[in-house]
Amino acid sequence: MSNPNKSTERKNLLPEHKEELLRKLKERFEKHMQRHNDLEWAGVRSKLEENPDKLWTLNEMEMTEGEPDVVGYLQESDEYIFYDCSSESPKGRRSVCYDRKALESRKKFKPENNAIEMATSMGAELLTEEKYRELQTLGNFDMKTSSWVQTPADVRELGGALFCDRRYGRVFVYHNGAESYYAARGFRCSLKV
Repeated sequence: MSNPNKSTERKNLLPEHKEELLRKLKERFEKHMQRHNDLEWAGVRSKLEENPDKLWTLNEMEMTEGEPDVVGYLQESDEYIFYDCSSESPKGRRSVCYDRKALESRKKFKPENNAIEMATSMGAELLTEEKYRELQTLGNFDMKTSSWVQTPADVRELGGALFCDRRYGRVFVYHNGAESYYAARGFRCSLKV
């Protein structure tokens, strides 16, 4: 998905779009304090302003309706952790297969894109199964949709890929052919800032 708000030369937002994004992130941060009880917005904002490329990535996550929010802080590396916190898999990232190999393997009805390359182009990475389970401790996500997660190499070599969702009060991990895609399946990202 192309973003008209970014400059074309570098991965920096235009000043007016930077302020708008920071406003949205602050509102979400303050609305969902249970995701980051012991953290303060001033520290997050300072870190974001020091890292315009990461702010650009968060804008990409926001533009595809991921609703990124802070979910943790790594003391040892002084980094904030953001996950996509939209209630369902981000709308702007659905109907994609798992990776380039899967996309190229389809003979008919190819999706427009794949999860791995989209995440990489945004400067983020797919959640792992472990991170997906961490996200689910913060609320109920993917009650109607599902999200691709990073797949172990041995599973991928056999043609499969993993995805997760929440049903019946539990988090489920499933497998599917990596070339499959569905209107209700997308992917969630993580980013360290």
